[in-house]
Amino acid sequence: MTRPVLYLIACAAGPAQHVDDGVRMAQAAGWDTCLILSPTAARWWGTRLAELEALTGHPVRHRYTMPGESGGLPKADAMLVAPLTTTSACKWAAGITDTVALGIPAEAVHLGVPVVAAPFWSTALGAQPAVDRAVATLREQGVRVVFAPGEPHQPKQGNGAAFPWDRLLEEVRLDPV
Repeated sequence: MTRPVLYLIACAAGPAQHVDDGVRMAQAAGWDTCLILSPTAARWWGTRLAELEALTGHPVRHRYTMPGESGGLPKADAMLVAPLTTTSACKWAAGITDTVALGIPAEAVHLGVPVVAAPFWSTALGAQPAVDRAVATLREQGVRVVFAPGEPHQPKQGNGAAFPWDRLLEEVRLDPV
């Protein structure tokens, strides 16, 4: 029996440094987990990307492929975009999909794939009017935007190591609510 496929998509916020914890928790929950990183999050992992590929058993995507080139990932049954930054939320809501970490979920939600997004940002960044509009737009499109307890956090107080991957994985459902 094959396991359902989860795309875990991490943007460049503190929890991305601990995305391997999220992968392990997703795997323990029964997901075949594929990892997609924003370009900056991929740079943070640098030469350690091979560790993430060994952990998932799949290529770690962090750039678009060339036309006709396979990304090497199985089809997703669901997606968790976590952490989601204010920059990525605003770009995604505006239809700007200049990174694979934005393009894949932006398309998937309109193809019926359940997509959950978990923001991780400070109250100062979240105070920008565009951010609330972006969250509302993503929700209107069918993205389940879920703020973890304590989010948004006070400036300079975010704890990426304590990101509640397990709680957020519970929000991912194969059948949209």
